[in-house]
Amino acid sequence: MEELTIEALAAVDKEELIDEIMNRYGQEILQLTFSYVNNKAVAEDLTQDIFVKCYKNLHTYNGKSKLRTWLWRIAINHCKDFLKSWYNKNVVITEEAPAMNVTKKEMVEEKVIQKEVDDQLITAVMSLPIKYREVIYLHYYEDMQIKEIALLTEVSNNTIKTRLRRAKELLKERLEG
Repeated sequence: MEELTIEALAAVDKEELIDEIMNRYGQEILQLTFSYVNNKAVAEDLTQDIFVKCYKNLHTYNGKSKLRTWLWRIAINHCKDFLKSWYNKNVVITEEAPAMNVTKKEMVEEKVIQKEVDDQLITAVMSLPIKYREVIYLHYYEDMQIKEIALLTEVSNNTIKTRLRRAKELLKERLEG
């Protein structure tokens, strides 16, 4: 997939551009936000907020990094801000009861899908502290190099290597124990 250049960004209508960015990176950003909050509805809301921020701040993108990196930086900061927020610490989010017009077949399908989501590895990854979960997600699920993760999270390469090693140790303990 070709990266959007700063020249292309300037030449394209802002609404068309945000549509293109959402089409290209929407699923990635949703998965990233889910890795932080572990709740589909909250992840969807945060993803929407992230793209609103992107839209409002497109004029600040200077082309020094890839658009994807710039967008991920916005997403990571937004997720971290959310995790520190009063709302996240004080509001309990519950899963809504299934609608009464849902068929039995749809309920069974949802249970099968939910079972896949509750896979042992995902559960173990999601139980890790955020600094370990973050590097595991970015390295293994997004195939990012240590250097890219360090740039994105604004910590040193050695810190990322240490977190990755410690995260693997914790996962091994949790999966074997």
